[in-house]
Amino acid sequence: MSKRKGVTAEEKRNRILQLFHERKDFFQLKELEKIAPKEKGVVAQSVKDVVQSLVDDGLVDTDKIGSSTYFWAYPSKALNLKKRKLEETEELINQFTTKCNDVKEKLYKVKMSKGDSEDREDILLKLDELKKKKSKLEVDLKKHQKYDPKILEKLENDIKVKKEAVNKWTDNIYAVKSWCKNKFMIEPDIIDKQFGIPSELEYVE
Repeated sequence: MSKRKGVTAEEKRNRILQLFHERKDFFQLKELEKIAPKEKGVVAQSVKDVVQSLVDDGLVDTDKIGSSTYFWAYPSKALNLKKRKLEETEELINQFTTKCNDVKEKLYKVKMSKGDSEDREDILLKLDELKKKKSKLEVDLKKHQKYDPKILEKLENDIKVKKEAVNKWTDNIYAVKSWCKNKFMIEPDIIDKQFGIPSELEYVE
């Protein structure tokens, strides 16, 4: 007989948050410890830690009234948090785009001149900056992909646009590496090693 697989910490968070959204009510911790095992399959012993993690992430609100502490959360709050995160991601993309345009302009100027060691170092530093910003953007995109599609259905097209933006600048990174190789005779694997660019750098699917 196969061993029953336990519920992951993330799944517990999703189930408890779902309980709040479905009930649309206020609860004390002891009430949640009774309800969660029956309705969501989350053992009472873990409810306190799960609820606290949701509070820490701003997904569940809490307040003390007299000697009692109450917890609550509504679907609209979660949606607003996701929208705000999307806005932050869009701002990151704008900054990322500006930086990439700066690099493109710098490349053009260098190509129009003979270039020197300082130009070379500047290009490599810009390449490193592109790599770091791309990695951060990919992390943000992965977070968006974890959200409940029923709540965030209207954001799916935005996520698609973000993927296209990431892939566009992946093209730019490859172009810069190729240009450095041809202009300064620097092999791509040396650039990868120096700036920690993964050899398996791929496009976002």
